[in-house]
Amino acid sequence: MSIGPILAQTVRHFLPELNAWIDQIEDPRFPPFVTYSKRFLLWWGLMLFLPKLSSRRQLDYQLNTNGPAVLANLNRLADTRQTTRPVNKTLEYFLTGIGERPLCVLRQNALNRLIRMKALDEARLQGRLVILVDGSGYLVFNHKHCEHCLTRRHGQKTLYMHQVLEAKLLGPAQTVLSIGTEFIDNRDAADSPPGSGEERVKQDCELKAMRRLGAKLRSDFPQLRICLSGDGLYACGEGFQIAKDYRCDYVYTFKPDRIPTLWQDFQGLLTLCPDQRVEVTTPQKTHQVYRWAHLQYTDSDKRDWSFTGIHCREIKRDGTQSEWSWVTSLKVSRETVVEVATGGGRERWRVENEGFNTQKNSGLNLEHAYSHTNWAAYYYLLQIAHLLLQLVEKGSLLRQLAQQAGQPTAVKLFGSLKNMSQRLLESLRYLDWPDEVFDVRLARKIQIRLDSS
Repeated sequence: MSIGPILAQTVRHFLPELNAWIDQIEDPRFPPFVTYSKRFLLWWGLMLFLPKLSSRRQLDYQLNTNGPAVLANLNRLADTRQTTRPVNKTLEYFLTGIGERPLCVLRQNALNRLIRMKALDEARLQGRLVILVDGSGYLVFNHKHCEHCLTRRHGQKTLYMHQVLEAKLLGPAQTVLSIGTEFIDNRDAADSPPGSGEERVKQDCELKAMRRLGAKLRSDFPQLRICLSGDGLYACGEGFQIAKDYRCDYVYTFKPDRIPTLWQDFQGLLTLCPDQRVEVTTPQKTHQVYRWAHLQYTDSDKRDWSFTGIHCREIKRDGTQSEWSWVTSLKVSRETVVEVATGGGRERWRVENEGFNTQKNSGLNLEHAYSHTNWAAYYYLLQIAHLLLQLVEKGSLLRQLAQQAGQPTAVKLFGSLKNMSQRLLESLRYLDWPDEVFDVRLARKIQIRLDSS
């Protein structure tokens, strides 16, 4: 079995109702003039990102008639009977018509399915799923793109930007799955005092977007037990209030310059609590010392908060030292401090590495403007495709394929994730995928585990 059939079988196993969810999207097109079904067009759009084609025009070149198996494989993925392939402008027209909201719902359905089937339970922290929250630049233009563009001056030049606040669900095997999105624009910074510095504007933008994001997460997943993991920006009264308002626990990075008086109290309490200390030596012979203290804080709005501060000092074999601190609402004790610090605190960097960095630099081309009018729809398509790619890349089926070829891991087999996407493109174009990998009944009977090795 090659990587293409593995993709089909993985989708049928984890998301057997994907095509049914697509059918629920309202189609604004005039029925007598419709040539391509919704299911086929959305799979066509996903194939812009799954093999990492990098630009919309590449659909016309990479998935053209020179690929004799493309149409048959896509028809079976979408369960359609199309006799021709569309061009990239057909996809643009369709996505402009439906907008980004149906794709957001499609992503929500996929996450709900993974949560219900307990595929992500291995990554729970004290019974909660960890959601990593961070902001990132998305699109940058040399001209004013729309009336809501953020602006930044570089010398005599003005850049016009769109930014995004992302919530990534931390799953097993280092997976980070997009679960919530809030776009940031100049309306978020409108209340910043005139002449505010970049850091103040950033706080205004991200904290306002964080409140909207929290409301969406709780609306989309009302029963989900959530632990938010964020950087030091959220370690403030508003960050604590957002977590409280939307029934979330939190682990936020704690830095000396965020709340200086509280930081001084924290340092003093650590010296007064010498018994609240755990030392660990990792398999890599790194020595870690964890200390913690319970803190009380009254913010500028006279709201009282109680939480725990955790400090970790790490000494590597070569003598290099590093230190981190967090504040958390989770239970912290001698038995749980390491789990909270590592699973909720230090894992936060994955939203930048496996999340934004992978989507920007691995061929997914997050910062590319796939459309100047409907870019948000392509953003959601990219997030859904990245979710599917992670289920394939970290799934046990791909590991079995590597072992059959005499390699310990899929990365060793293909050389890189980018090479893996190239093999997926070749498989889609030239290999007739076997019928059994599209059979939902057979896919439900197999086991696919997310592999952390």
